[in-house]
Amino acid sequence: MKAYVNNQILQDETRAVSVIKKQAHPLTDSGSLQPLLDRIGDARIVMLGEASHGTHEYYSWRTAISKRLVAEKGFNFIAVEGDWPDCYQVNRYIKNYADTGNSALNVLTKFKRWPTWMWANWEMVAFSEWLHKHNKPLPNNQKVGFYGLDVYSLWESMEAIQEYLKRVDPASLKIVQEALNCFEPYKKGEGQEYARACRFVPKLCQSEVVQLLTQIRKRLPQYNTDHENVFSAEQNALIAVNAEKYYNAMLLGGPHTWNIRDEHMADTLERLLKFHGENSKAIIWAHNTHVGDARATDMASEGMFNIGELARLKHHEKGVVLVGFGSYEGGVIAGRHWGARLQRMDVPPAQKGSWEYLVHHAGKGNKLFMTEDLIDDLFLEHHIGHRAIGVVYNPEYEHYGNYVPTIIPLRYDAFIFIDQTKALHPLHVVPEAREVPETYPFGV
Repeated sequence: MKAYVNNQILQDETRAVSVIKKQAHPLTDSGSLQPLLDRIGDARIVMLGEASHGTHEYYSWRTAISKRLVAEKGFNFIAVEGDWPDCYQVNRYIKNYADTGNSALNVLTKFKRWPTWMWANWEMVAFSEWLHKHNKPLPNNQKVGFYGLDVYSLWESMEAIQEYLKRVDPASLKIVQEALNCFEPYKKGEGQEYARACRFVPKLCQSEVVQLLTQIRKRLPQYNTDHENVFSAEQNALIAVNAEKYYNAMLLGGPHTWNIRDEHMADTLERLLKFHGENSKAIIWAHNTHVGDARATDMASEGMFNIGELARLKHHEKGVVLVGFGSYEGGVIAGRHWGARLQRMDVPPAQKGSWEYLVHHAGKGNKLFMTEDLIDDLFLEHHIGHRAIGVVYNPEYEHYGNYVPTIIPLRYDAFIFIDQTKALHPLHVVPEAREVPETYPFGV
């Protein structure tokens, strides 16, 4: 993506800064989140973004918000931009199920897919232990859950199905083995080998994963064990189907692969809401590029949509609140290229004329905004550059392409600004060797 600067914003910088300064709420502690809690009200879905996958404050503030939503507003689960099989193990641990590990640290060190630091970090250890403690005295149907929304875990999901069927339905093992055998020659790399093979034989293993899903659904009524494990088995089969679509389309790149992924996330959210009941409430953690309504960015002109947009369209009557995050400068954990060793990197001061630059110059300290207060035509009629850092990041090239043209009041319902950030605290899990998936356009 090319660098983005809005000349109108540069010309009217003083006015823009004045409006921002007037509408900012100081953000100092959990208590100062009250304006956001008031804005959320009785909303069914709250999505909490992040401008990078490696910033401490994004995780700590999302944790603070999520704790209040769980404790004060009865939210039922958190669903994140992560793999279902790994996150499901966290879900089992925080719900105090037997044989799920003796600590959150033990569970989170099992996250082996690069970028491991996204969920294998000390911030998540602390939040998971809080959820474990919160859930302990509650009956099973009231325990808060934790789930993964993403589509990447093709092999892991099929292996999870295999392990499940060994226990509850050995007669159906043959069908999952057929799917595994079909994909086995292409296991090296993050779907790249399968994508290349599909250039010559389209839909190479499609029938195998569809047959697997069909068989699982046919046999579900007989799986009268742990009801959540039954749900998980079906979800893993759905992931196999959608991951095959995703990897099949990978070499084409562009909007199509992005849309397959976000549509899967949206469908997973729908399944989770249905599973938890008609009055259930969901908290979503994902990058701003997934959470902020794509229609308010240049993503729309490229034919892309995201989970924030899809949730607004489907659930506007029951309430959807989208919360964006951003910062002016500081530190971040990222890699120089896909699969690279994680590094603590310096995030340079935001580009002149960008949203982060304007908020920084509106006064010291962290800030909270209700975007409906930003009614000036500068923000409603003009796209402003808004920083987006992915898992792959090179700070020296940032001004050449890490800004998304955005109409802030339409993209989010609220925005949290952290002036100076620190890098996330990773557990330094050694990742499994994988190639890069197509995460168009920012590696998010």
